[in-house]
Amino acid sequence: MRGNVMELAIAVVIGAAFTSVVTAVTKGVVQPLIASVGSAQVGGLNFKIRPKNDATLVDLNGVISSLLNFLIVAAVVYFLVVVPMNALMERRRRGEEPEPAAPAEDILLLQEIRDLLRDRPMQQGQQG
Repeated sequence: MRGNVMELAIAVVIGAAFTSVVTAVTKGVVQPLIASVGSAQVGGLNFKIRPKNDATLVDLNGVISSLLNFLIVAAVVYFLVVVPMNALMERRRRGEEPEPAAPAEDILLLQEIRDLLRDRPMQQGQQG
């Protein structure tokens, strides 16, 4: 696969949109579930290293949510991009998928002209 800039741009936009959906789900559903497991005083699995200092709050809820975000996005990318691409490459390797069509006639003509110019002997005074 040679890659295509438009396909890459579309993938980035869709990935960013999907990431925001996953973030909304984890903040709206997963974080409250995690917070319900811990103590009610601090808020879920969070804890303070020094009880009267808010700057010492260790936010385990956020860490777990971010980890779940990453795992969900990675799984979706793997199953929707990597697995189908590997299957396509395997089919091509086995010969089940037809190779791309031959170049058009004008491209073949241009390639022939290029080859003739390349094979032409250099005239004196010209630099290559």
